[in-house]
Amino acid sequence: MYPASRLLLFTLIVAIGCPTSVASAENKATNGPVINVTKHICFPDFSPYSSRINQDVTLLGRASISQVKKCIQIPTQENDLRHMAGRAIYSSPIRLLDPATQTPASFQTTFSFQFQTPLNASNYSSNHSTTTSSGQFSLDDTDTSTSTGGSGLTFIIVPDEFTVGRPGPWLGMLNDVCDDDYKVVAVEFDAHQNPEFGDPNDNHVGINLGSIVSATAVNASEVGVYLKDGSIHRAWIFYDGQKKHMAIHLGKDGENLPPKPLFSGPLDLSPFLKEYMFVGFSASTGNCTQIHNIMSWNFTSTSQASLRVPSAETCESKIISQEPPRPRSRSEPPSSFLIFLAAVILLLAVLINLCLSGRRKHKESDENNLVLPEKKQRPRPPNKPRRFTRAEISSATRGFSESQILGGDEKSVTYKAMVQNGGCNNAVVKRFLTRFFEVQGLDRRRVHKEIKAISKIRHPNLVPIRGWCFDNKEAVVVYDYIPNGSLDKWLYGVGVLPWTRRFKAVKDVAEALSYLHSNQLAHKNVKTSSVFLDVSFRAVVGDFGFVLPSFESTRFESIVSQTADVFNFGVFILEVVAGRGRGRGRANPGEMDLLEMAWALHEGGEKKVSLVERKMGSVVNPDQVNRVIEVGLLCSLNENRGRPRMEQVVEYLNLEKPIPELPPGRPVSLFPYSSTTGLCSGYTCAPFK
Repeated sequence: MYPASRLLLFTLIVAIGCPTSVASAENKATNGPVINVTKHICFPDFSPYSSRINQDVTLLGRASISQVKKCIQIPTQENDLRHMAGRAIYSSPIRLLDPATQTPASFQTTFSFQFQTPLNASNYSSNHSTTTSSGQFSLDDTDTSTSTGGSGLTFIIVPDEFTVGRPGPWLGMLNDVCDDDYKVVAVEFDAHQNPEFGDPNDNHVGINLGSIVSATAVNASEVGVYLKDGSIHRAWIFYDGQKKHMAIHLGKDGENLPPKPLFSGPLDLSPFLKEYMFVGFSASTGNCTQIHNIMSWNFTSTSQASLRVPSAETCESKIISQEPPRPRSRSEPPSSFLIFLAAVILLLAVLINLCLSGRRKHKESDENNLVLPEKKQRPRPPNKPRRFTRAEISSATRGFSESQILGGDEKSVTYKAMVQNGGCNNAVVKRFLTRFFEVQGLDRRRVHKEIKAISKIRHPNLVPIRGWCFDNKEAVVVYDYIPNGSLDKWLYGVGVLPWTRRFKAVKDVAEALSYLHSNQLAHKNVKTSSVFLDVSFRAVVGDFGFVLPSFESTRFESIVSQTADVFNFGVFILEVVAGRGRGRGRANPGEMDLLEMAWALHEGGEKKVSLVERKMGSVVNPDQVNRVIEVGLLCSLNENRGRPRMEQVVEYLNLEKPIPELPPGRPVSLFPYSSTTGLCSGYTCAPFK
């Protein structure tokens, strides 16, 4: 029987058979006494050999546990510490708000920390600048001072345990994907001055409420503390949820609580809290670097909650009041029995009608629709790709609710979902539209076969496919959810993605496509919105094309799709360098697009580095930029003029082979890209005739 029918029957039973049960259940539950919900966390140190540390502390991004110092380190010790961000979060959520009264929890925390400046930090800062030619500061991932020291450390309260913020002055708190609904509270210990964020100096403590700009900032030197002096400092943070008051003390580790607070004043955190949130630390570096060590940590919270208890109307209360129940008169009709009998008759009639209707619909569906047979599910290892049922997909997306939609186009709609596949995991469900299959005349079975083939592929730079669903003339693909979002939001959103990240993304995507092509597969949808950044800011390629006009020869289709991937990768490179899409930035329809502009610079012998997004300032490597642009132009050549394979592209980007000389002539024609088929006109994407 259909789920809707079951819900209807249940509703009728409750409403007719037991007309007073719902009301009585609500009336018999009242607010009871107020109790305190307490949570205590204690880490005297962070020994990597402790199983408790591994279970209770979640490390994200560039955060690690130091075996030598037995502390949390952000970032991890590497040769190049620039532009890194990380978080260390207590693994379990903590109740920090009473939703009934909107009263914040009271909490107190103390932790010891140390800022360790690398020896080469001054070299980083002196060789790079982040001011533009006009002298204005840009909101990018680099620091704006030439003094040593990284961006700083925060004690942070966040709504989830998998997001990592941006490096540089963003302190690992927020990134471009975080919207206004992303609630975050932080107390920052900032050792770098960023005037664009209103920092008073390079030695201050700030309180951040949902924003990177501090609501309050206090000079740490007022209490004799200098964050960058290499000493181990200790912070005490006290918050009274009832009075909505915060106090922050700062001093040397090993000393008693300083009598004078660095900050003390009213502060309402309730607008920035959810009932359950995660607590921990975040930190970041820009061009100026330092390692942020958290040596120990204690945290205690107390929130108020009201118990739900039965009402006073009980059998015992009736006995005490000595009011015997009134006997039923023999002349009174048995109203409850009559109501029950009528309900049973009505339910039987509804049941028979629904069953007959369901059989008719099922018979008609078998005659008119081609439905793939349901296969028996065998036990599978966790996270192994599998076939999902339509019921599972519908439940995971809340019935394909509009509130779960992440995006869509003329051929598909993408939803955020929660799936059961070896655990409860965040996922992305891409649902191809039935009408798109019908209009394009696509062979569903070939599409299904390709989805299954790609789901078997595993590579560090490919988003894993967790499963699929083929039912009712639909095709649904389930991907892993990547919390940092797609690359286009970082390129075209607020802020600036540094060149080091962009160059790494280009190489990551090249590796992924080369691996796909080596397995006789193709992506068919290479663009910035199909590339995602994981918690370590590694680029991973997802959102495969799959649906293309069917070719008579599967081998021919594979060859054509792979050459189209190479061309689209060339356009992708130019978009990453320039920070805009191929068709973006035109003032007039007749102006050159991005690919035409790149070829014009090459034809005129001008410096290709002028194509670089200006907001990155001078923090770029000109040799890398020229090489990347030349690879992009090489990929846009016609096949008979020297368009490379992705295997060769990887070798060019890794400096393993010299780049062939580009032809001097300007393209005669640039074929437009088709968002419907995923290919360019003529399926060759060739700029030369």
